[in-house]
Amino acid sequence: MADDAGQPQADPAPVNPPAAAKPSTEPTTPPPSITVIGPADAHSVLGREVRSTSGQNMGRIVDVIVDRAGAVRAAVIDFGGFLGVGSRKIVVDWNALRFGKVKGASDSISLELTQDQVKAAPEYKEGAPVVVLGASGTLQPLNLGP
Repeated sequence: MADDAGQPQADPAPVNPPAAAKPSTEPTTPPPSITVIGPADAHSVLGREVRSTSGQNMGRIVDVIVDRAGAVRAAVIDFGGFLGVGSRKIVVDWNALRFGKVKGASDSISLELTQDQVKAAPEYKEGAPVVVLGASGTLQPLNLGP
């Protein structure tokens, strides 16, 4: 009988050999599209000062309201007061805002409403029906649908 204790033994065959590479049948996700917007073409609106067309300070935009489809419908403006004391929030139609003169971070947005019209608007309260002050100065409900 030959003694095989001194000879190296071959590794046993793996129990589960690796599967051969199969082509994937799952659809590949296309890469996201990319759009580059220059700094002169777009600016942030939250916290931006809002002024009337005659230059009166109307407050700052503190929120944006969108409908269920994601379309921007209105802006919430923190109006009046000093350092948050005595201020109240009102909602204005997005179409009442003008962004044409905004060129830098310190430029304000124009609002096509007077200070008296904004003062007469009902206060915005989260969880309550939203009343939007339109560009013509009329009040109308914002219907977001079921």
